[in-house]
Amino acid sequence: MTRHRRPLSAALPLLAAGVAALLLSGCGNAGSLEGAGATPTAVGPVHLWPDLPKPTTTPQDYGEGQTERVPGIKVPGGDVRALDPVAVVQAEVRAHPDQYTGADGLYEETVRQLNRCRQKPKACPVLRAYYRDLTGDGRDELILGIKMPEQQLAVRCYMPDRGALTRIMSTSDQLIGVELAGRDVILHSVSAGIPGYEYRTAWSWDDHQRAMLPTRDEIIRVEPQHSLGARPKSPGPSAARSPRATASAR
Repeated sequence: MTRHRRPLSAALPLLAAGVAALLLSGCGNAGSLEGAGATPTAVGPVHLWPDLPKPTTTPQDYGEGQTERVPGIKVPGGDVRALDPVAVVQAEVRAHPDQYTGADGLYEETVRQLNRCRQKPKACPVLRAYYRDLTGDGRDELILGIKMPEQQLAVRCYMPDRGALTRIMSTSDQLIGVELAGRDVILHSVSAGIPGYEYRTAWSWDDHQRAMLPTRDEIIRVEPQHSLGARPKSPGPSAARSPRATASAR
């Protein structure tokens, strides 16, 4: 059966009248559209001193973005959880026995303790291993901490790479805290010369360099009631700090 429809020309006045009545009756009700006020004017970046000369030398290279295959370490099935963390660090020491600075640098005392980890596990400088997918490829990376004298802590990250192990991050500092936030490794250290503040550096995976890079570097206010090394309750005013000489993965 074919339904009879009202002609469109006759329906339009009724539709208009209904809409008008709806707007009048709904005025002031919850959910009605309201003005948001004046929109602030967008302010673009201002380039200061645009006539400054271009750099004539390349920036100092602290080693960020460099990676290194760990010799002699195999990762069957790409599972870094099957690895012995102590054996990983020992393999790096054997590959660089005389290096005490840079990405592979460890104190002589730390190397001696490392060689006695089996006999004296409580004195072993390699801390508990952590695992997290830092690269976004669906596989966990290996994250290690190595305690050294003078409150220094070396932080190293490794990724499974075609059956082998590649170090994608290595840095050391007087750290008071290390966090994992999403795919970032966040390092906390004391702010030298600025009481009540701490440095916070976030290392993130860079797919172009195929390495972890220090992507965010801040000075964070620490609440007075928090003890040294405690995580700030909420970040206060922050400012970018000048890059410090950190040894990253080679």
